[in-house]
Amino acid sequence: MDNIVIVDCGSQFTQLIARRVREMRIHSTVLPWDVSVERVRESAPSGVIVSGGPDSVNDEGAIAVQREILDLGVPVLGVCYGMQLLAKYLGGQVVSGEKPEYGTTPIKREGESRLFKEIPESFDVLMSHGDRVKQVPPEFRAIANTKHGVIAAMESDDGRFFGLQFHPEVGHTQHGSLILRHFLFDVCGCKGDWDLGNWIDRSVGEIRDRVGKGHVVCGLSGGVDSSVAAALVHKAVGRQLECIFVDHGLMRLNEARQVLESYEGLGLSVRHVDASELFLGRLAGVTDPESKRKIIGELFIKVFDEESNKIGEVEWLLQGTIYPDVIESGSKKGSAVIKSHHNVGGLPEHMKLKLLEPLRDLFKDEVREIGRRLGVPAEIVDRHPFPGPGLAIRCLGEITRERLDVLRAADAVFKEELVRAGLYDSIWQSFCVLLPVKTVGVMGDGRTYSEVLALRAVNSADAMTANWTRLPADVLDVVSKRICNEVRGINRVVLDVTSKPPATIEWE
Repeated sequence: MDNIVIVDCGSQFTQLIARRVREMRIHSTVLPWDVSVERVRESAPSGVIVSGGPDSVNDEGAIAVQREILDLGVPVLGVCYGMQLLAKYLGGQVVSGEKPEYGTTPIKREGESRLFKEIPESFDVLMSHGDRVKQVPPEFRAIANTKHGVIAAMESDDGRFFGLQFHPEVGHTQHGSLILRHFLFDVCGCKGDWDLGNWIDRSVGEIRDRVGKGHVVCGLSGGVDSSVAAALVHKAVGRQLECIFVDHGLMRLNEARQVLESYEGLGLSVRHVDASELFLGRLAGVTDPESKRKIIGELFIKVFDEESNKIGEVEWLLQGTIYPDVIESGSKKGSAVIKSHHNVGGLPEHMKLKLLEPLRDLFKDEVREIGRRLGVPAEIVDRHPFPGPGLAIRCLGEITRERLDVLRAADAVFKEELVRAGLYDSIWQSFCVLLPVKTVGVMGDGRTYSEVLALRAVNSADAMTANWTRLPADVLDVVSKRICNEVRGINRVVLDVTSKPPATIEWE
């Protein structure tokens, strides 16, 4: 089986490279920037990709991939910072701050290159760099330039080393997937015969070896990620897995009952814990979104610890962390924190249980496909994503039972009308947000002063980016009228028409 090693220098796009490689049915392994050359060699790579990163290669203490990795005899592609590292290591010159470029930039090919086969002479790419390669290494040539004369791509004369100053893995780069395809198939000679079934088999074996005879506890939320993680680990260790469903009082209408019914056919051992009083008590008066997330994360672990003590000897805590969670929580060197996720940003420093996160390097659509292959019911696999902190981060401002009940009722109406219109399954994620803003209204002959509700619907492939969904006006009209008429406490409904970026999918 072919394997592409991706050396992660801290870019927020690193896993997107891995995703593009997997989309072409080629196995990929993401390794940290300080990985040893021995570890890379053990991975038997068909090629190596060195990712972008936040550092400057000229700064003291900057990320420095082991130089010996370039001597393994396999093709190497450097992306952005990775290209600058190649240039520095192989005798080129990198300068800082002369002509920084950010955003979409047109480039022009120079001469012929296997990377640019069947690609127009000029095309747009996504640039994000302050440093640039001023002079390519000996026995290299520039194969593309920007209109400012910045070297946009380079190639060694022997056709083994390539550098791209731009990001081919992102959608903003025209022909980016084709460029990567040329590197993987034409340069590295990959066959494209890997699929998610291979990933499942390998992961089951790794989980079995790692856990050994230990026992695992999983906090099930009823969502896609935790459910698929539980099904995967159950396949690996069977009865060594004990699941705990924590009702934190922040779930949607009738969700606790529906979740427990959905798990009956999976063969999982599930304990139901009603901890709503505990969670709502700790969240009383808390309005800061980061504080909400961290409180919920800490309470989850506390409940898990207490409940797992009733089970017996438990060593592992299983979580359904996926890659967008990791990225937004800034869990890699140089990454900015966008928001803390309860499963990667809210854990106590001295947690009693060891973490098991088998989906950590996957995107949501890949998790769904794995769930289907594992036999997870469609009502779980095809469910819209629901955040671990639940309605706490959709009920902006102070959290009370009364406001949560208002939000639950409105959310149920929104979902019901999307299902009725045949739209629910074509939308990535839809939900309501209750705002701590009151507006004047009129109902009958009386004046009202009630809160505002925002409708949010987005479409996305992997949750890293998302576009707001253009819902039909007649559906929005019905939803708005029903909510204002049926849900006491709301007298105004608005629509969120912001994509990600600049916004995140959730409001908090």
